[in-house]
Amino acid sequence: MAATLALGPALPARANDTTAHLDAGGLIFVQNDVVEMKSEDLFISTEEVRVRYVFRNTTKEDQKLLVAFPMPDIALSEGDLSIPDNASDNFLDFKTTVDGKPVTTELEQKAIALTLDRTEVLRKLNIPLAPYKEGVVKALDALPADKGKELVAMGLVSIDEFDAGKGWERHYAPRWTLRSTYYWTQTFPTGRDIVVEHRYKPSVGGSAGTLVGYKSPDMSMIENEQRQMAQTYCIDKTFLSAVDRATKAQKDGSGPPFSDLRVHYILKTGANWSGPIGDFKLTVDKGKPENLVSFCGKDVKKISPTQFQMTAKDFWPTQDLGILILLPHPKL
Repeated sequence: MAATLALGPALPARANDTTAHLDAGGLIFVQNDVVEMKSEDLFISTEEVRVRYVFRNTTKEDQKLLVAFPMPDIALSEGDLSIPDNASDNFLDFKTTVDGKPVTTELEQKAIALTLDRTEVLRKLNIPLAPYKEGVVKALDALPADKGKELVAMGLVSIDEFDAGKGWERHYAPRWTLRSTYYWTQTFPTGRDIVVEHRYKPSVGGSAGTLVGYKSPDMSMIENEQRQMAQTYCIDKTFLSAVDRATKAQKDGSGPPFSDLRVHYILKTGANWSGPIGDFKLTVDKGKPENLVSFCGKDVKKISPTQFQMTAKDFWPTQDLGILILLPHPKL
């Protein structure tokens, strides 16, 4: 995925109107040289990610392999975080089928602090492992003082002091990272293909005002982020020209009249099968025809007013995928 694509007809991001995304991706297998991925059909939009794999066991015996879907790590910070369903352990609403039949998966969750697994520490104290869930702070605040100090020393929590209009408050804030993985054991029969499909709701980051094409008398503070965005999303001159035209059309001197959405998909870590992906297809849907989209792809074709597609044979994933979608501000 090295070529540049900028397709479609894009104010600076502020801390309080920017939402961070969580990176998710595809299935991960135990490293093996007996199962080939004949094809991967990947669809990505801001509403849903769908993947259809076709696998072939190349041996003369059935093979049982561990298959895992790692959810993105969650660590709370002062910024907003995009969590599709923060009331559920399955916060991306992950679902999978094999040959059209639902698969029952197991869930492993760990609480990591300062690189150490502190899962049992929290469980013994009856603290929910998901730091984003309602009731976590209340449960932490209810701990005896000595237990709270222990958690602070372990890096599991920090002391959060603030005045929300009712005088100074003091609470424990969760600082651990939640690591979740769905997994199951899959039999790959010899002599025939097996179809594995999964879908989930992506974590979509974004800003009320995009930095793409934004110009300021003092560019030093944003140039680095603009360069990073250009590299991550393969933003090219054609894309920037479209943003520039929309900016000039405002005639009021304000910045680019776009908000942005960002979806990331982990491609690299799943390359544990035998050989390359025989047939790879990626379809990206930008939502509405008036939106702009930019991502790194090769020989991408427009297949509908909102969808863009690339295909490749004998494909080796060498980098993860970032998709940037610019949404025009509503006209007043």
